[in-house]
Amino acid sequence: MRVLKALSALLCYPSQDLRDAMGEITLLLTTGPGLNAASIAALEPLTTALAIQDPFDLQAAYVDLFDRGRRLSLHLFEHVHGESRDRGQAMVDLAQVYERGGLLLQAGELPDYLPTFLEFASTRPDGEALGLLGEIVPILTAMHEGTAARAPTYAAVFAAILLIAGHTAAFVPLQAPVDDLASLDAAWEETTVQFGPGEDIAGCGPDRLRHRLRAAGRDARVAV
Repeated sequence: MRVLKALSALLCYPSQDLRDAMGEITLLLTTGPGLNAASIAALEPLTTALAIQDPFDLQAAYVDLFDRGRRLSLHLFEHVHGESRDRGQAMVDLAQVYERGGLLLQAGELPDYLPTFLEFASTRPDGEALGLLGEIVPILTAMHEGTAARAPTYAAVFAAILLIAGHTAAFVPLQAPVDDLASLDAAWEETTVQFGPGEDIAGCGPDRLRHRLRAAGRDARVAV
């Protein structure tokens, strides 16, 4: 599912390298399978902005949106463990899943970074890729709703990923944001997320990981 790699690129920091690749990325989004005409049209304002707008403005807006708090963090385990020590082991386990699938991370690259997760999913067979996406649907939904009010161009990316995962992104009025550590810890009960040694990727199925993300039966908008 190469379109996932293009979508992952749109969620990366708007560097010059990304700007230089926008023609190829746009071509893949518009010609590759997986997206419908409405999704492609919704992505156009972002792809156009990344290609032509002032890079410093784009970078400032990106940092303000994704790096100012946990609620819209692009690191998956921020939405699960926060800063608890369980996050470290969960990332080690996820990195091992990547390694077994043939993706080796660069030094300093965190495995729970959403664009990395999507890039890995793009290399897997379609059924496996859809299973991986299914595991993070609650987080994707919360991210879509969180960006819809603040940055609709980026909300279109999350809507497109949800579409590929077989879910319709619908805007729901947001709960008050949870930004402080005490409130976040109260919102999440601690449970270790593991992609354990000895388990193959197929064993890391949607139901099991979704449970370990503690999203089952919980409104992700409240928790994220």
